[in-house]
Amino acid sequence: MSVKSLVHIYTGDGKGKTTAAIGLAARAAGWGKRVLFVQFFKEDSAPSGELDFLRKAGIELIRSNCRHPIFTKARTGEAALGRAIAGTYDAAKKKALDGEIDLLVLDEIMSAINGGWISADNLLAFLSQRPAALEVVLTGRDAPVALVEAADYVTEMLKIKHPFDAGTGARPGVEY
Repeated sequence: MSVKSLVHIYTGDGKGKTTAAIGLAARAAGWGKRVLFVQFFKEDSAPSGELDFLRKAGIELIRSNCRHPIFTKARTGEAALGRAIAGTYDAAKKKALDGEIDLLVLDEIMSAINGGWISADNLLAFLSQRPAALEVVLTGRDAPVALVEAADYVTEMLKIKHPFDAGTGARPGVEY
């Protein structure tokens, strides 16, 4: 029996969006599914606990190898950033449309949309033409209403309290 694939959104200002996506990717890989995990605004050279884990788990990982201007204090070149985001998105879409994967995670895609580097309409068009068996996970703050309406699962992570607000920086193994 064939089961319809679904679209998941993990959004909100709370911690856990990428963590939830990694958990689902691990679960899918554990069942022998082919997983592509795409991280916008992450660099291969940046320390990250998930980098080696995903690769060791047999999960293909593509990173845009650029940082969001919010983290570089606007030192990120806009043209180079746009090319990196578009190239990463196009590579992910090609693999997905070729039927090479069962689960596609587009981590921080909402930041790419909200920053104007990818249009929500483009993503909606991709979702409507994706292979029938392709499950898709979209993460990031401020999910556009059109994407929320098109998704099957929507989970909002709500920040009640976070150590960052008290001056505690990101910690390896917990926040990255």
